[in-house]
Amino acid sequence: MEPIQNLRKARLEKLEKIKAKGIKPYPPFFEKTSLVQECRMKMGKTVRTAGRAMSIRSHGKISFIDLCDETGHIQLFLKEEILGSDKYQTIELLDIGDFLGVCGLVITSKTGEITIKVEEFELLSKSLRPIPSQWYGLKDQEEKYRKKYLDLILNEKSKKILDSRWLMERKIREFLWQKQFWEVETPILQNLYGGTNAKPFITRINALSQDMYLRVAPELYLKRLIVGGYERIFEIARNFRNEGMDHSHQPEFTMLEWYIAYADYQIVMDLAEEMTKFVSLEVLGTLELTIGDRIVNIGGKWPRKTMKELVLEYLHINWDEVSEKEVKKIVAENHVTTTGVWSKNKALFALYDHLITPKLINPTWVIDYPREVSPLSKEHRESPEELVERFEGYIGGEEIYDGWSEINSGLEQRARFENEQRNQKAGDSEAQPLDEDFIESLEYGMPPLGGIGFGIDRLAMLLTNTENIRDVIAFPLLKPENKD
Repeated sequence: MEPIQNLRKARLEKLEKIKAKGIKPYPPFFEKTSLVQECRMKMGKTVRTAGRAMSIRSHGKISFIDLCDETGHIQLFLKEEILGSDKYQTIELLDIGDFLGVCGLVITSKTGEITIKVEEFELLSKSLRPIPSQWYGLKDQEEKYRKKYLDLILNEKSKKILDSRWLMERKIREFLWQKQFWEVETPILQNLYGGTNAKPFITRINALSQDMYLRVAPELYLKRLIVGGYERIFEIARNFRNEGMDHSHQPEFTMLEWYIAYADYQIVMDLAEEMTKFVSLEVLGTLELTIGDRIVNIGGKWPRKTMKELVLEYLHINWDEVSEKEVKKIVAENHVTTTGVWSKNKALFALYDHLITPKLINPTWVIDYPREVSPLSKEHRESPEELVERFEGYIGGEEIYDGWSEINSGLEQRARFENEQRNQKAGDSEAQPLDEDFIESLEYGMPPLGGIGFGIDRLAMLLTNTENIRDVIAFPLLKPENKD
């Protein structure tokens, strides 16, 4: 393969020849009145469109160019007799990757292909670097993520995945707007992080001469808006967690949180289930999801099972009867660890999280979590000393949703935060700090509240049957490329 430097040099030479002809290779404007896909539907009509040249084939006094825009491809037919000799010779200076604007009649070629018979064309942007061939493409997976723009040009599947993600976000917004939610914004830079158990990123604000945190979750600020009088709110938020990276986690990611005043976790689950079905139909046209090599139907009523019920069903352990000594033995045998201050119910969550969740393939709501692992969830109305009204929604063995009935007592929230401080001193680096300003806001009064949080990226992975979160993010975080 010829070195990129030589190919670029050849294109620079063509650029100079184009300029010598008095042609502006980067004009400021072109009146594009039809998308390529629209052109294909306008047989016998004259159209004006534009896009990138993806192939160029010249045969004496006729040439064919494959023109591509975001909606598809169409063949261009260029003839010296129509364009004139001087204009036609300009084609020799074109390369794959150049942007062209054209005007012409939509016809069917002799081979039956929909074609624009070009009457006028204009160079809109000269490409100085060759696009990798569609045959060889970008073979290195890391390069696909690092040069996403090239992957989108070459790989139709990559573009369809991102198209589905953007459409999914639009449909989520439409769904919540129809339910009378306000879309709101909360700070990314925060004096104190909170809203979930996570390690924060620390940054420096020079104007204030102080350190601040990047948001790990929007929750505590969204609740301040509920205190302020809003009753239905949501935010699609960029969050930052200084943690590990794997197939389903990125340090910078997008999540959605919503809150409903006068609601509990049962109502929130109802709405999340309705939203998922709505979005699946709007984006995919079906309620049957392809997950790996499985087909999972999300159309029925999703079962709601307590964590203890699942431990009994899958591990054959009656949690209310098993002793702490037996639990420690089970935990050790299964190589499961707990963080911070040990408790039997923390072990319950750890066993469930490591051994059961991968088996929850069909849509399942897991409800009623231990207090120790849910510092923002309201105590359970039937077992307030042990459990909270929290849920997680699983599909395909992955957690998609996390929510709960919210604490609206400032005194109770303080007690939970103080317990988090004890956990932090015991070694739990992800424990939440005590947020005095948030507790003060609760003491002005907050109505009963139900809330949910879920990763937009992870939901996009589910809907597109994608195994790696980097495929559903336009520009995933990567280690800087070694230029040495």
